[in-house]
Amino acid sequence: MIDKITPRPGESIAADLERRGIADMQPVITSKRTYIAPFANAEKAQYLVIEDHFPNGRPALDQGYHVYLTDRNTVNLSERMKVTACLNPVHSALGPIGVVLGEEYFAHMLNTKPDLMAMAKMVEREGLQMVEDPVILSPEKFAEELFASRFTNEYLGDTNLRLAVDVSQMVGIRFGETIKAYVARYGSAGQLTAIPLGIAGWLRYMLAVDDAGNPFELAPDPMNEVFAEAFRSIEVGRPETCRDQLRPFLSNPELFAVDLYQSGAGQKVEAMFREMIQGPGAVKETIHRYLS
Repeated sequence: MIDKITPRPGESIAADLERRGIADMQPVITSKRTYIAPFANAEKAQYLVIEDHFPNGRPALDQGYHVYLTDRNTVNLSERMKVTACLNPVHSALGPIGVVLGEEYFAHMLNTKPDLMAMAKMVEREGLQMVEDPVILSPEKFAEELFASRFTNEYLGDTNLRLAVDVSQMVGIRFGETIKAYVARYGSAGQLTAIPLGIAGWLRYMLAVDDAGNPFELAPDPMNEVFAEAFRSIEVGRPETCRDQLRPFLSNPELFAVDLYQSGAGQKVEAMFREMIQGPGAVKETIHRYLS
């Protein structure tokens, strides 16, 4: 399990380095929109959890900063804690919504928008309830560090648009596993709020129209064209145009790892989505209403 938030090389970091006398730091953008630079802007926090099975001799990896050597099951539990509860679900739930709200930077958004900070913490709480403690890393302390110094680190320069890349390929593990766990424990995931709100926000983002009614360019995702075709008849400001266009996606176990309608969450996602397309400002208002 590898954990270190590392956004693409930032122009502001390059400029800072050049002011300090290090030349030629500006990132190069390739034809495939890959950013390459002679530096990486990344956070201080890092975790590497490795299965302690080295048949040809074990390197001294345990002398590294936040490197843990353990058994395979603990590696899996650590990965599940990070990917399905603590870190990645917050990014996928809030990143696309941030784009719709016109917020460029993730950390600045959380630091200045109380509703979005509250939503981020609720996404994490809903996921943590279904996570088994890997013991070597405390889920609660891991979560506390995220909100104390990682998610809120504005110097990192992580953008909401980056967090919206390829979300369709990740919603199954980042949201679906938690939803399945709620169904297994309680018979339904209908009591969830923040996770369905995040899914509804991602679908609202896929309309490629911001909360003020202006079009924007979606981040790369292999399903962008599929959603564009399926959602072409949905109009912001006309909620009656949303009929059954969401159903093929919300009921698809290949996308969410579960049929969201059978889990009790699909109906809630649909209702939230319809509220988010009422008109200008509806996304902001919907988030505030559900978090009040």
